[in-house]
Amino acid sequence: MREELKDAADFGWNIAEPGFDWQRLLANKDREIDRLNGVYERVLVNAGVSIFHEKALVRGKNEVLVGNRTVTAKHILVATGSWPQLPDIRGRELAITSNEAFHLERLPARALVVGGGYIAVEFASIFNGLGVATTLAYRGARLLRGFDGELGTRLGEEMARKGVTVALNCNPVRLTKDGTAIQVELNNNTRQSFDVVMFATGRKPNTAGLGLEAAGVKLAADGAVVVDNYSKSSVDSIHAIGDVTNRLNLTPVATAEGMALAKTLFGGTPTPVDHENVPTAVFAHPNLATVGLSEEKARERHGKVDIYKTAFRSLKHSMGGSEEKIFMKLVVDAASQKVVGAHMLGPDAGEIIQGIAIAVKLGATKAQFDATIGIHPTAAEEFVTMREKSA
Repeated sequence: MREELKDAADFGWNIAEPGFDWQRLLANKDREIDRLNGVYERVLVNAGVSIFHEKALVRGKNEVLVGNRTVTAKHILVATGSWPQLPDIRGRELAITSNEAFHLERLPARALVVGGGYIAVEFASIFNGLGVATTLAYRGARLLRGFDGELGTRLGEEMARKGVTVALNCNPVRLTKDGTAIQVELNNNTRQSFDVVMFATGRKPNTAGLGLEAAGVKLAADGAVVVDNYSKSSVDSIHAIGDVTNRLNLTPVATAEGMALAKTLFGGTPTPVDHENVPTAVFAHPNLATVGLSEEKARERHGKVDIYKTAFRSLKHSMGGSEEKIFMKLVVDAASQKVVGAHMLGPDAGEIIQGIAIAVKLGATKAQFDATIGIHPTAAEEFVTMREKSA
């Protein structure tokens, strides 16, 4: 919102210096969550679902202890998600995670976000966007490990351009209380003080204390429920979906796994979930989205690949002083000429890649991309106008 107000001035609008009300945001957020929870609960109750707001413990292949009551069922589904993990360093109890970020009593003046994954870059962008002096510290050499390498590098550059202090190869080793602030000792032997330290250093499947192992369910080393292609665990009557299985941890994927399981168990149609070519977005500033293989993974799988990419300022930003650049990249299997990966960094990347994902899922070729006429003037048209190979 702050950037939109700033851009408006370039188009002739007289915009007063914007102010921000943290408490109003929290109140509106809580009201919306309550509304959504109410909608979901009514849908379930109207469908005949019994809801227990109590702790559950799996007692066997067909039994769950809910509070003091034993519930029996032909099938049990575990969908308990994941939970943020804190690193094993001194003073970690002084830090928060994404769970607490939107429950802070006041907006901090200085924030340190630790991590390099999607949660870390999103929250660093949020704090920075709200006017907080924000540092993003990551132990690796580039952000977003597992994504296309250029995306992580370019995202770090754009976030720095927007005011985030991006500290790579950097990690906290100790936190101590410093009055009302938190002093952070880093692995480069420097110390800095912050009002809030947030760790976004990974999440763990939420299976502790559920009684799954005692019921015979096999768990992975990280606690994830081990399942087959049909989401069935090592116990035939117990299934699991979503982040608790640590397969592809995205909300729409969990939804798809649930729908596939319903068809398998009750629809008479055994349905595996296809985890190939799942589009995803990272809602950092700027937005980032991707579908298919990164350049690195494509080279591993296909050997020779053709790379097409472009970086440019949008027409919107060329009207003013913003130096932000949009980046787009197509990864093409050289042998079949199929587009096996599409990546974008820039405004509305998620909206654009959602459409591109259909083409990638259907196995469209680069020639078919080229034969598609673009919509001008849009950023999205660049996906069908890239002609020169960069590799």
